Amino acid sequence: MKVAIFDRQVRESFFKIAAGIGTALSTFLLFVSIPDECKHYSLIGFALVLLIVYLVIWWRANSLKEVAIKIDGTTVTVKSGDIFNEEGLKAIAFNEYFDTIVDNTLISERSLNGIFLSTKLNGTIPELDAEIARYPFEEGEILQQGVYRTAGKTVKFRLGTIFVKDDFLLTAMSKFDSSNRANLTMPEYLEFLINFWDRVNKVYAQRSVVTPIFGSGITRIRGHRNISDEDMLKIMLWTFRISEMRFKYPAKLTIVVHASKIDQVNLHELKSLRNGV
Repeated sequence: MKVAIFDRQVRESFFKIAAGIGTALSTFLLFVSIPDECKHYSLIGFALVLLIVYLVIWWRANSLKEVAIKIDGTTVTVKSGDIFNEEGLKAIAFNEYFDTIVDNTLISERSLNGIFLSTKLNGTIPELDAEIARYPFEEGEILQQGVYRTAGKTVKFRLGTIFVKDDFLLTAMSKFDSSNRANLTMPEYLEFLINFWDRVNKVYAQRSVVTPIFGSGITRIRGHRNISDEDMLKIMLWTFRISEMRFKYPAKLTIVVHASKIDQVNLHELKSLRNGV
């Protein structure tokens, strides 16, 4: 169970409900008296009701699949689902070269960008490559051209750079090592998120934005081997809060957690947050 049975948030929710039940019961007993021979059974019954209420709260906390919180006026929804089925601009993480070769070496066919390139792309991959090559990126977004690599593209982009393709935000998220493995340090991960929110602010045009938990897939964060999806989600929310990015109603931010990983994220704890983290 992702939420412990004696979790603080569960206990706080229970105490609020128990206080309401106690107040209602006290009011009721002002007008109705319980025979002495029934008081013992009434006490046991009351204790059983409270136990059932507690267990229901705990079960619901572990069964949550969606939660909405407010961060400085912006609605942020965290939910289980498929990002491709969501409405709005969908963020797809690429590497710093915007590679498009789905060969299970540069790009895994099971990753989000592998699925996007293989089944969701409107047009062909050569057409996408040409569009990226022609796109007028801002100053500082292209870091280096003519990079020597054994495979893939040779133009390196700044982390957080965004290329808009239809309803998708293709973003340079990960660095590649000499073995073409996606990896980041924690400072680079934070740099990516801050740059990403800044660029989303420029391109979202009052539309809702949908993201995955960045870094949840094959990307390796060096020095943080045991970092969990929940940890990365909290980092995303924190960087969003300190950024200048704010969605104006009815636009909102949705962070989609893969169904296979939703049980690793304590949504009940997120639900208790106010104004983010």
